[in-house]
Amino acid sequence: MDDKININWYPGHMTKAVREMEQNIKLIDIVIEILDARIPFSSRNPIMDKLAMGKYRLMIMNKSDLADPSILKKWEKYYEEMGIKTISIDSRVTKNARNITPVVMDICKEKLERDKRRGLLKRPVKAMIVGIPNVGKSTFINSYAGRASAKTGNKPGVTKGVQWIRLGNDIDLLDTPGVLWPKFEDKQIGINLALIGSVNDNIISKYDLSILLIDYLENNYCGILSKRYNIEEVKDANEVLLEIADVRKCVLKGGEPDIEKAASILIDDLRNGSLGRISLETPQH
Repeated sequence: MDDKININWYPGHMTKAVREMEQNIKLIDIVIEILDARIPFSSRNPIMDKLAMGKYRLMIMNKSDLADPSILKKWEKYYEEMGIKTISIDSRVTKNARNITPVVMDICKEKLERDKRRGLLKRPVKAMIVGIPNVGKSTFINSYAGRASAKTGNKPGVTKGVQWIRLGNDIDLLDTPGVLWPKFEDKQIGINLALIGSVNDNIISKYDLSILLIDYLENNYCGILSKRYNIEEVKDANEVLLEIADVRKCVLKGGEPDIEKAASILIDDLRNGSLGRISLETPQH
């Protein structure tokens, strides 16, 4: 771990968003938390356990198509053993997003039966959807609702305020902005969040991130860089980056290798799945 790297990114609108969520939680039956399937520990906001206390819970591991399937199964088991129902999806696929309706109804069946006994037959389940920036929360909502209900973007922090969205006849969904927490106690969490793009790319250089990523891949996914870039990877991380710059013709004026551009290519390839299905942490965290 590089002691020079210290990531904290907490824009002002996040403080306001947390206050609004605390005010609205009393209206909510179930809290649906969206995680990034590649970092199911680092992408969990620690304030959510307190916020959702006493509420039904559902955890959606989104971008499951980008995660290592064997490690993802371990994470599903890990959270199920904590008593939290878990489902892994690629939310860009509408069918996958809509598959959560029966899951939500099953989790909330006690509440629905209670409503039925009281004669409240048509009251929709009230769900709050939460998640840190850039885990695909807005994509999930749009895919589910079949229209652009929530703003989407590949920059963290696009959704700025809370909004109610009707999902069919069964669920009223309260969307919330992507909220991080003020300080990452574990630097590795900050690094993992930066690698998937959940913190602003100006906070840490892509060069520093790429050096850490190369070391991680060589230790956990040996051969994946060779396959992607046709390079010899088992060497110093900086040399690997120079090889990527050479293969991808990243050159500055004067003929020097553009190592920052090579770093950007590597990080982008991780984020969009071009490197393959990679998980950045395991439940032994």
